[in-house]
Amino acid sequence: MEEINIQTEFIKLDALLKYSALVATGGEAKQIIQDGMVSVNGEICRMRGKKIFPGDTVSLEGQKIRVVHET
Repeated sequence: MEEINIQTEFIKLDALLKYSALVATGGEAKQIIQDGMVSVNGEICRMRGKKIFPGDTVSLEGQKIRVVHET
């Protein structure tokens, strides 16, 4: 599982997918989220603006990332 460091309190799901390079564009992020291909903490999430906090885990097609807060 890859860890992604953020410097803010949270990051929105679509932005996280782009930031972590799981998708190339915002449009691609929007589409895969709407298609139910992304899970947050083990549950399918269709809200691209969902706030992802440190400790949350996001999965896409077998790839998992965990968000941590940079100290």
